[in-house]
Amino acid sequence: MTASAAPPQAKGTLYLVPAPLDFGCDETIDLQSTLPLGTLQIAASLSHWVCENAKSARAYLKRIDAIVPLCQSIQEMQLVELPREVHKKGDHAGQFDARHLLQPALQGHHQGLISEAGMPAVADPGSSVVRAAHDLGIRVVPLVGPVSLLLALAASGLNGQNFAFVGYLPQDARERVQRIRELESLALKSGQTQLFIETPYRNLAMLQALLQTLQHNTRLSLSSGLTLTRARQMSDSVKNWKRQDSPLDNATPTVFAIGR
Repeated sequence: MTASAAPPQAKGTLYLVPAPLDFGCDETIDLQSTLPLGTLQIAASLSHWVCENAKSARAYLKRIDAIVPLCQSIQEMQLVELPREVHKKGDHAGQFDARHLLQPALQGHHQGLISEAGMPAVADPGSSVVRAAHDLGIRVVPLVGPVSLLLALAASGLNGQNFAFVGYLPQDARERVQRIRELESLALKSGQTQLFIETPYRNLAMLQALLQTLQHNTRLSLSSGLTLTRARQMSDSVKNWKRQDSPLDNATPTVFAIGR
């Protein structure tokens, strides 16, 4: 399966291409263990890309090429990076106009949107590009692949019928404790699972804050590196968390979830 060329004068399609959760860089992981062949075939047929980081995008394309030959050499492909301010501040609030990044699609070329890991625009930059595509009348097609938030939710044992992703918690210790208490109150009263993430090397500090703040019977789930050989997942009451050593990897992005 490939993305067939758009008819003359027609607009191209924007494909949302998921990346493996190893950030595209662990060549010991078989791509076909987490990404279906159909996704890899469409990715291999694209020559125009919007990405977070061109270097890691090229590394990912090289791995795809080993399974499905690319439509042209990596050196010939057009890779445009999202601006640095989008990485730092995010693009989920609608403040960044990404329409200029989609000129190839307006000219009839199919384009791919790719993030560093997982599904672009989900807990990652890219929503501005998707929004711009809709505004320009460009068809948007998400492809199948790993999405860390849904994998973590499914593995948590918490409420998967009613949940919310709240992004990052405050770095300031006092504000973080206040936010944890707010999320716990909402989770316990409504049954709505609360998911949030932390950047690498701040995982242990977040876990410590959660164990010091949450009630004993609140359920806490941690998931990191799911689908990878170093995957870690644990879900238990806070009381039981305190009785055992943490399986948490401080260097791997982690999804936290609390509920009842």
